[in-house]
Amino acid sequence: MLAAAVALALAAPAAAPAPAAAAPSVLAAADTAPDTTVTWSVRPADTAQGRDRPNYGYDLAPGGTVGDALSVTNRSAEPITLAVYAADGFLTADGALDILAGGEESTELGSWIDIATPQLTLDSGATAEVPFSLAVPADTPPGDYAAGVVASMLVTGDDGTVTERRLGSRVHLRVMGDLAPALTVTDVAVDYHGTLNPVEAGSATVTYTIHNTGNSRLDPDVDVALGGPFGWAAVTAEDDAPELLPGSTLERTVEVAGVLPLGLLAADVTATSQVVSRTLEGTEASTFDPLVTVGSASTAAVPWTALALLLLVAGVVAWRIVAARRRKAAHEREIAAAVAAATAGREDGTGAGHDSPSESAVTVVAQGAPAAGPGGDADATTTAPRSP
Repeated sequence: MLAAAVALALAAPAAAPAPAAAAPSVLAAADTAPDTTVTWSVRPADTAQGRDRPNYGYDLAPGGTVGDALSVTNRSAEPITLAVYAADGFLTADGALDILAGGEESTELGSWIDIATPQLTLDSGATAEVPFSLAVPADTPPGDYAAGVVASMLVTGDDGTVTERRLGSRVHLRVMGDLAPALTVTDVAVDYHGTLNPVEAGSATVTYTIHNTGNSRLDPDVDVALGGPFGWAAVTAEDDAPELLPGSTLERTVEVAGVLPLGLLAADVTATSQVVSRTLEGTEASTFDPLVTVGSASTAAVPWTALALLLLVAGVVAWRIVAARRRKAAHEREIAAAVAAATAGREDGTGAGHDSPSESAVTVVAQGAPAAGPGGDADATTTAPRSP
């Protein structure tokens, strides 16, 4: 199994870990174990193309050529043998510039570079310059291309894993012609993270994808703005996005603090990109106007603690209302039952309800002739027994 141990970087040149101070290089060692420590250094040689350069930069027309050299120094106490080659560059997932591993076929700039000495043996402390030439095919479209020139060594570990240790310098080429810078910001998403305190500000995670769809290198400055409805309580954050090669795509994540839970949260991702201008003399200010691209998304930003309390209170109120209605309905049923029982009793009293007594008194009031008596006229009242 072959594993690459180093990667090209877009940052400032890094020195190789070695017993002595190493010359500038854009490659940094990924492993400093004693048996695989990098013991050599590389840098662009001082040639007609420039002196004390951190890397290689060319502007050539289609069909153009240029010659240059790589300076390699052995900083170990023993002779070493290195392979020297060029390969196409690409961006890693975190935005660092890397090149294809040895043995992988290049199809662009890496394949246009011809190394004069593909294998180099150096005595301890020795330095050698490895010439190379770059020839741009005549039908090459205009735009920016990236590659690297490296000196490498294969190291076999105790477990049999073969690691490629390599140091090198970046190569940036601009093929002259019409440049068409273009950038897209897509797949914007925002995720709100609230707190237990319903009135306290939370945070949000914003993700987006940035894609260089043009033919020039771009250096984007990305601003992320978050706010509630109508832009209330807006907060912003910056994302230090790396340079983008033509055709490269990166997924980015930005954490934003101080976001208030206002119900709805909107995110705007604005990328303001400059075209990177590189000539044989170095980096110059871009002659292109900044390229502005915007992507947006929204999500709910709800104070879930307050919502939970509100739902709890609403549940208690609803329960009390339902319980009161049930008690009222039960009471009404009791009253209705009592009324029905009373009505049934009255209806029974007109029939056989009083058949059980064997005898009852009936009072009869009759108006007739007065009885003789000393006091004059009077009503006569008699009580007669009722036959069974």
